[in-house]
Amino acid sequence: TDNWVTNPSVLPADLRGAIRSAAGSRAVPVLGITGPGGSGKSSLTDELVRRFRLDYQDKLRVAVIAVDPTRRRGGGALLGDRIRMNSLEGDRVFFRSLATRGNHELPTGLTDIIDIAKAAGYDLVIIETPGIGQGDAAIVPHADISMYVMTPDFGAASQLEKIDMLDYADVVAINKFERRGAQDALRDVARQLVRNRGAFGTPPEDMPVFGTSAATFNDDGVTAIY
Repeated sequence: TDNWVTNPSVLPADLRGAIRSAAGSRAVPVLGITGPGGSGKSSLTDELVRRFRLDYQDKLRVAVIAVDPTRRRGGGALLGDRIRMNSLEGDRVFFRSLATRGNHELPTGLTDIIDIAKAAGYDLVIIETPGIGQGDAAIVPHADISMYVMTPDFGAASQLEKIDMLDYADVVAINKFERRGAQDALRDVARQLVRNRGAFGTPPEDMPVFGTSAATFNDDGVTAIY
């Protein structure tokens, strides 16, 4: 089965159909997390998994699929997400690294991969993907809830107009919120969401934008976004 997760295109058609049927028989939410490299997606994912485990007293089974980009020149991928994760011990969390294998942002067969996780009995599926430049919304069709993780260091507020994912994200994390200028960044991103959503009667502070410091244990911002 490990080969099927890595390369679901080898699945026989009848087995694929059985997996899709089993996956469709259960309501399993999919959380998609994306954002630029260095924004702290893996650390934030780890902290969210830790909160799920504590909050549900380890009664939930969580599948984490972490996608890393394949280097075009060398053909390899680091697959280093687990370096940042400390909540994977035990049998309640399944973690699998995948490479994009030459695709722009997501590996081929991600839909089948998600179905396999659902059919295997997991209660929550988290897909962590790399954001490629400013066009990083490929995860949206695969997820029930999409989270965009960024840092306060995006430059001028006009740069926010170029981030495709701000049109689609259900929630935005301004991670590494301990950095200088983080409060201004949160305000600018919240205002951008008001414009993107056409929600001009909604105060910016009511937008789903959270300041998080995932590297800080029990950070209040991570708890709020959880």
